[in-house]
Amino acid sequence: MIVWSGSATAASPFINLRRSFNAESLSSSPKKNFVFVVNPMGANGKTGQDWKKLQPYLRLKLGNDYDLSEFFTTGPCQASEITRKAIRDGADAVIAVGGDGTLNEVLNGFFEEGKPVSAYGPETGCSTALGLVPMGTGSDFIRTFGWGSDPCEAVDRIARGKRSKIDVGVVTGCSGGPRYFVNVSAIHLSAKSTFYSSKYKRLGSLCYVFGAFQAFIGHKNLTFRIKVDDDDWEILEKTTTICIGNAKYYGGGIKITPNASPMSGDLQVVIFQNFEWYDFVAKLPKLYVGSHLSEKGVSVKSVQSIEIETMDQSDEIYVECDGDCIGFLPRKFSLLPRSVEMFL
Repeated sequence: MIVWSGSATAASPFINLRRSFNAESLSSSPKKNFVFVVNPMGANGKTGQDWKKLQPYLRLKLGNDYDLSEFFTTGPCQASEITRKAIRDGADAVIAVGGDGTLNEVLNGFFEEGKPVSAYGPETGCSTALGLVPMGTGSDFIRTFGWGSDPCEAVDRIARGKRSKIDVGVVTGCSGGPRYFVNVSAIHLSAKSTFYSSKYKRLGSLCYVFGAFQAFIGHKNLTFRIKVDDDDWEILEKTTTICIGNAKYYGGGIKITPNASPMSGDLQVVIFQNFEWYDFVAKLPKLYVGSHLSEKGVSVKSVQSIEIETMDQSDEIYVECDGDCIGFLPRKFSLLPRSVEMFL
């Protein structure tokens, strides 16, 4: 049975999900249950249009073997709530349909109050997998695996059913609890660029260019201190930006942490010091192919955790997580090895 349920309502955000997908129906259903969480407004509404076009192929590849449910998000953080509900009810997979932001929200739904969300009832033995149908503006996460942006290829990958455990990063020290990331988190210039890029999403991939230009206006390199793997504090002077990678790409195809992999068991930290706007322009070709690590002012660390603080408390230093600004320093970034199963 394929159930195409409607959009959530503010009064009852799970009403359609309950109707088509609940623990009682799972116990009697011989088929596996996949929940697709769709951001219809992604890529300026193109995600919703492309999703409709994909449905015949989705039915062809999965319709006979799975019970499929869709759920449209209507606001921030709703994808996480839908995901938690689906996991508790025993979903075999929750699949993000959208860009890196939608993937991040679904990923965060696999956790609550710092712990993994459990399936409904100990007798289910359910291990919910994370999936992705890329239909967003940037879709940087898929580049690490060399996947194409064709959503039909993503459906084929899900249909093959190969699941592997991947590492997940977690950011703590923020109000509202931990924030999880699967791709790249960053601070200072890169995070400020992300903040401004979000204001130009209507321009598609050009949003990253406009965001970067605006971030450079008034930017100044600052002194931070960092603590790697609970070691002693270290001072970083004239710091331009710090990127913490669980995967390789961000910003619409920049290979910022080229040694990172969500199956490596560590986070890759790339630190830029004493860079100006013209340095980034000059080195842009190297940034896109990931050959910038040997450049002057660039250093790399492989870590399990890193704490970052600003030395000047009067400065509000932006922090971003998978393309979404989540606040300011101080923060701690840690790795949760092999913590989520994903279709690969």
